[in-house]
Amino acid sequence: MVVTSTALAQPEGDNSQPERFDCRTLEERASPETALEWLERSFWANHCYEFQARAVRIGVDGVRSLALSHDVVEGVEREVARFLDGPSVVFERRGRIGRLSWAEDDAPVASSPAGIAKHLDGLYRLQLSGEDRLANRTTLRLDIEPLDGMRYGHRFWLDSATSLPLKQILLDEQGRVVETFQITELHQPQLYLGEVDLDRRRARPQDPWHPAWLPTGFIPQPVETLSARHDEDVGHRVYSDGLATLSLFLEPVEGPDQLIPGMHRLGVSHAAVRHRELGGRTRQIVVMGELPPAVLLRVADSVEWQNDDEDEMP
Repeated sequence: MVVTSTALAQPEGDNSQPERFDCRTLEERASPETALEWLERSFWANHCYEFQARAVRIGVDGVRSLALSHDVVEGVEREVARFLDGPSVVFERRGRIGRLSWAEDDAPVASSPAGIAKHLDGLYRLQLSGEDRLANRTTLRLDIEPLDGMRYGHRFWLDSATSLPLKQILLDEQGRVVETFQITELHQPQLYLGEVDLDRRRARPQDPWHPAWLPTGFIPQPVETLSARHDEDVGHRVYSDGLATLSLFLEPVEGPDQLIPGMHRLGVSHAAVRHRELGGRTRQIVVMGELPPAVLLRVADSVEWQNDDEDEMP
């Protein structure tokens, strides 16, 4: 099975000249010194280095091995992840460097790597925790601890030569390891000697509904969420603080394929499901993400329809 994503790509017919980031400038920058500088550098490295790798992912569903590749073709990134055991699945993504938020009037909209690092500084405590050796390469460990109980913690092991993350650990609100992802072989990563396109500025869509509550720091993401698999009655929006992401789906309750209200476990993620009267119809709300279950439930319970007079806040 092949799954292809083209999120962040410009739609056909848009011939406007995109903004670009020149990856060659990374060679000219001084080596990072602070934890925040290392984190921002790793974000840029994820866009600018071409490589092939082998990796393992360890989660609640066991251990899976993968083959990974990342390259840039005419300014557009292409990522491929191929599972090497279990069901044959290939994930492929093509896209451009995303932006931090929707465009508002003529205000500037930062690209994700530049804006995210600054945004995260007020939500997490970042700390460098010494060197280690992974995949036969020297790495620097970066600990990222949430300043509240609304999100999970992270541990990154960054390649000292490229700043690519060679190992990532996700920690739940109790500090327990939820998932480990580690590159075991990294084959000759090369800096792309050219420019990578930034996504175009996107105007905020006018939805009749919105979540009245989100965890501090979560921003609506400027990504296309329309899908050929869903009709216009299915609403979908994405929110993120720069590391943690949640997806919110809203659709009428019709037919036999509805989910049971409550909390569902989906691998390392959870999904909160509610059936509520919104906009004159019974609608199913699904909030998914790698976040504490109580947070997902609170977001689902806060969804409001702009034409509803009744107060449905918890």
